[in-house]
Amino acid sequence: MTDKFARALGWTSLALGTAQLAAPRAVTRLCGVDDAPGATTVARLVGGRELLHAALLLGAKNPAQWAWTRVAGDTMDLGVLGRAAANRTGARRTRALCALGAVAGIAALDAVCARRGTAQARSPLQVRASITVNKPREEVYRFWRELENLPSFMIHLESVRAINERRSRWKAKGPVVDLEWEAEIIDERAGDLLAWRSVPGTGITTAGLVSFTDGPGGRGTVVDVSLEYGMRGRKLAAAVARMFGEHPEQAVRDDLRRFKQVMETGEVVRSEGSPEGHRARRQLHQRPAQPIGGRA
Repeated sequence: MTDKFARALGWTSLALGTAQLAAPRAVTRLCGVDDAPGATTVARLVGGRELLHAALLLGAKNPAQWAWTRVAGDTMDLGVLGRAAANRTGARRTRALCALGAVAGIAALDAVCARRGTAQARSPLQVRASITVNKPREEVYRFWRELENLPSFMIHLESVRAINERRSRWKAKGPVVDLEWEAEIIDERAGDLLAWRSVPGTGITTAGLVSFTDGPGGRGTVVDVSLEYGMRGRKLAAAVARMFGEHPEQAVRDDLRRFKQVMETGEVVRSEGSPEGHRARRQLHQRPAQPIGGRA
């Protein structure tokens, strides 16, 4: 919803910028500043700035954060129009005051959007994906419950080592240094659900939940995974995703595809173009697939 709000403001900037560039004299007359030296030049410059706002708000993946650029522009416009209203009389003063009020209203909307965008950026990153595995639910659950199995299909994990029945030690290969943290199981329903979270103070803020349900018609098992990363964990997820050219949600989908392969075939399927299998570091050496045995 916040991003839709931001994109609406982006379309507003596009309309305003186009008007100021196409008809600067009409805009200055409407604002009561058509008698000011260089007013049309300033209008064109403001129009160019509005088009920049539009490009940021309409082109960005998370546009709400860019609403602060509109807030900055609004502040400048309010200052200019405030001085214009104070220095004019009659109809020009009235038009300047109307323009000032309109910009003040838009500025309030921009500020609300910008604050929401900042809050959204600070909120945990949540990703979700699901897949159907052609194996009985109990078997699928048991494999996942043995947490040491997770690195066999989660490419960013180096290892998971059980400490006791509820706690485990996780190690991931980061872009610069290895990352380690402890996790604890917070909810478990055998064959149905497993939930975990990182232990506070161990360096990473993350949580996960995986549910297991019978597939349609009793065929296979639907595995539904939800992951949440706090600020530090969110940066980890983004860094890992950049290493593999994937969005975090796409990375989870890929992990689940590998999980399906492991459950159904016993291993991650390897191709001639990716002979090293699932290991994260080795995937950097992938090359385009080539014919096997010299066939064209």
